[in-house]
Amino acid sequence: MTATVVALFAATYLGMALGRFPGLAIDRTGIALVATIALLGLGALDEGQVVAAIDFPTLFILFGLMILSAQYAASGFYDWCALRIARGAGSPERLLAVTVAVGGALSAVLANDVVVFAMTPMLCLGLQARGLDPRPYLIALAGAANAGSAATVIGNPQNILIAQSGALDFWRFLAVCGVPALFGLAAVYAVVLWVWRGRLERAGAAPDAASPAVEGPAVEVDRWQLRKAVAATVVLLVLFASPVRQDVGVLIVAGAMLVSRRLATRGMLGMVDWHLLVLFACLFAVNHALGLTGIPAEAVARLSAAGWWPDRLAVLTPLALLASNTIGNVPAVVLLLKAWVQPPEGALYGLALLSTLAGNLMLTGSLCNIIVVERAAQAGVRLGFVEHARCGVPMTLLSMAAAVLWLWATGWMALV
Repeated sequence: MTATVVALFAATYLGMALGRFPGLAIDRTGIALVATIALLGLGALDEGQVVAAIDFPTLFILFGLMILSAQYAASGFYDWCALRIARGAGSPERLLAVTVAVGGALSAVLANDVVVFAMTPMLCLGLQARGLDPRPYLIALAGAANAGSAATVIGNPQNILIAQSGALDFWRFLAVCGVPALFGLAAVYAVVLWVWRGRLERAGAAPDAASPAVEGPAVEVDRWQLRKAVAATVVLLVLFASPVRQDVGVLIVAGAMLVSRRLATRGMLGMVDWHLLVLFACLFAVNHALGLTGIPAEAVARLSAAGWWPDRLAVLTPLALLASNTIGNVPAVVLLLKAWVQPPEGALYGLALLSTLAGNLMLTGSLCNIIVVERAAQAGVRLGFVEHARCGVPMTLLSMAAAVLWLWATGWMALV
């Protein structure tokens, strides 16, 4: 049975790296789900073990944040933000800065994947109407969403998982990770501006392309729904500073959002990324099955004896960069935390920062990048792998170098 479990585990993470299996339409979530079903069918896991393997507090927090973000989306807030960026007065360089600032700030408080999913189409339409090339702004939006999300425990799925694993405090996390996240945002802006210098406008754009566009789609914001979302966000931050468990606090806020006279429950639940929740649950089960074989514990012992355990920046940094751009930062964090028993607090901050910032390296490094590309394609904008890499590589190396120096200088992690 051990060989079977290892084979299914290897196939699952090969699928995480490839995104799908050649010749099949199955995606990452489907691969993990099929592997879990196979483990159940073959008797490697029973129903009780699958349930016990799932980290429900993490899933509850993800679900609750998706509901809160759906409230913002239903109010028209994301579309309004995207159009305000595209139609704002000022130069293309200023619009690029606003894109980075708004994308980063929203992603620090709300799930970054939902932010870019909602903003990308309207941003494309507004920029095209203005005569600007959407591609550098899309790269900046994805990069800022990743960098900004690194600042808080609720910015992205891997941070949520890490914070739950180490019982990390919301405000302490922000104090440690906020500064490197801000530097990451600065790196995103500076790199995109440099790489795309002189090419922010589309070829053949009108000479007055820097003036606000008067044409294009109109967006109406439901002020009542937006006030409700903002109030819920404030309550959530207050709950994070209270003794209430984070997952319980988020669920309380989500429940309040579902009580509405205007927004149907079905519509709100339709905006939840159920695929991501299923992916998390199945990866928990697959990793648990491997853990029952004893192989991870043996590997941990050998790595520790050889001095290669990632409690130091010299090991964690290349590991995060490699893992995030092969199997993805979310699966990588799930896998590592399964094998890493009681990691130091500083190492958890390092893992959150480095795995998130590493996601900007390549298009496939984070789900956030993939969402931007797919949503942009639906709006008629094609963003290629090489185009992204020209910005992604330098912005990632700069931001990760800053994070490493910060973690070392503040004493949270040793270099070697």
